[in-house]
Amino acid sequence: MPAQPVLAPDVIALHDRLLATPGWPQAEPPPAPAPLWHWVQTNHRHNAMLWAEEDLARRTQVADAEIAANKRAIDRHNQARNDATERVDELLLVALKLVDEASARSDSPVSTVPPGARLNSETAGSIIDRLSILALKVRAMREQTERRDVDEAHRAASRIKLERLQQQRMDLGGCLDTLMADAMAGRAYFKVYRQFKMYNDPRFNPALVAERARG
Repeated sequence: MPAQPVLAPDVIALHDRLLATPGWPQAEPPPAPAPLWHWVQTNHRHNAMLWAEEDLARRTQVADAEIAANKRAIDRHNQARNDATERVDELLLVALKLVDEASARSDSPVSTVPPGARLNSETAGSIIDRLSILALKVRAMREQTERRDVDEAHRAASRIKLERLQQQRMDLGGCLDTLMADAMAGRAYFKVYRQFKMYNDPRFNPALVAERARG
């Protein structure tokens, strides 16, 4: 049997390694040669940049133009994060031989699924995306446990939350490994689900269509 295309401990290790890299995510280290890991890294990078913009967008003592710039950056990173998630799913499904490779990047990928396999409602790419967000939450909560400008009650409460987040990450990683193992064994499959984020597309967003019509 071929090796499993992706393992949760490897994903978690990559997420944490990138978060510990000086200058990241603005300065991007070269990804692993495998296209899959390029897109896992790209997803994580845009999640990290999205996280930072979300913090900035909640400022109350800056000009409205700065908040508007943050909101537009949030849209860009959210779209890029979603695109990377879809690419992860495409590559995994091709590796698992669960999608027709020629159709994998189309709007209607053709599944090639063994009889009797169950459809998993969440994709492997979506789980990896959630693991990325949990990595960011773990880092942020760990920072709260180390603050010196708050009292011990705040740090103690943050330690409890940190333990819970770490458990959630391990649980989710186990779900990823189970899904991948079941997919390899022909017991389960998932699909490439296109999000079709219409608000980012000037052809579909009614407000942007109206703006264009007014010239």
